[in-house]
Amino acid sequence: MISVNGMDRPGITSALVNILAGYPVTVLDIDQSVIHNQLSWGMLVAVDASACGENGKPDALFKDLLFKAHELELAISFTPVDPPELQQWLNDGAIDRYIITLLGRSMNAALIAEVTEVISAYQWNIATIQRISERHRGDASNDTPMIAVEIRIHHRNGDIDGLRRDCLAVAGRSEMDIAIQQDSIWRRNRRLVCFDMDSTLIQSEVIDMMAEAAGVGKQVSDITSRAMHGEMDFKQSFTERMALLEGLPVDKLDQIDRELKVTEGAEKLISNLRLLGYKTAILSGGFEFFATRLARRLGMDYVHANGLDIANGKLTGKVSGPIVDDQRKAELLRSIAETEGIQVQQVIAVGDGANDIPMLSAAGLGIAFHAKPKVRDQAGNAFGTVGLDGILYLIGMRENEIRG
Repeated sequence: MISVNGMDRPGITSALVNILAGYPVTVLDIDQSVIHNQLSWGMLVAVDASACGENGKPDALFKDLLFKAHELELAISFTPVDPPELQQWLNDGAIDRYIITLLGRSMNAALIAEVTEVISAYQWNIATIQRISERHRGDASNDTPMIAVEIRIHHRNGDIDGLRRDCLAVAGRSEMDIAIQQDSIWRRNRRLVCFDMDSTLIQSEVIDMMAEAAGVGKQVSDITSRAMHGEMDFKQSFTERMALLEGLPVDKLDQIDRELKVTEGAEKLISNLRLLGYKTAILSGGFEFFATRLARRLGMDYVHANGLDIANGKLTGKVSGPIVDDQRKAELLRSIAETEGIQVQQVIAVGDGANDIPMLSAAGLGIAFHAKPKVRDQAGNAFGTVGLDGILYLIGMRENEIRG
């Protein structure tokens, strides 16, 4: 194992590898990283016996590399790798690999310490840690909207459920979001993102706004809260709330639509997903009247929501068509994936309420966004600090690839 450290500059790798090229050397592995112009460079090589002296070491190769490293003002070391260590390295190619993404408005050493302590407690090894968001000053003048750090870990038969649970607990008591994904072909090939609408793509619960306009705000809000916390069946709660809206004039809906605010990062996220060829869908227990307009505004591909039954310019208190409840959302996710010819592992689902849990569980990556505790616990990944555009980092994008 050849290890090199020092100030980075162009030509270092070329100079060192050109020396190796003059000897009977096989390169088994190579890795290089640079942080703040400080280089860490390593290469695992097998040296043919013909290049070794009587002591079994390739002294001539070592001498040439040492002189070159001295010339380049680098520190260099050579570590022999015995057969058991080499076999362990070969076996590591088949171990479980996961990616932990840390997202926040700021990030301090205490937060990283907590996460790495959890990783260590479950005996996972850290392969790499890398910032993937833009650089920032780290002081009061910092106006960076988001900081993203990617930690790649590996283990053989590690307890990923326990690791995820404890990492989410860290996120829950800090100003940081944590997402954990398996580093697999599916993570690199997501093709569809399905969103809940109310309190996810938009900042409001539309049915509560409709209730305010109808003068039954308190009654509807109480039922909504109980449903979103999983304290009552969605269909039952939805039917009760709709009945309270009977008689609401349709022209009030246009006014409510104008008041809706899109969630931070939603437009940036959708525009980048479209650029990359992703399909996007709204799967909402809310109303098609608003979801269709929102989808048109954002440029989304699919809309499934509840149709409002209207008579004489007023709501009847009923819906047209089947109610889009929790199980229906999961069914629609699978149906759209089948239509697009993709696997459900290639789907990301984002929601905030208890009625989103089946959809989040059905997707390859489920994200609880500003969600209730029950949803956070079951989703596996939770966002509560950053905007929706944080999802771009989960699909492997870096700051210089994200279009503003």
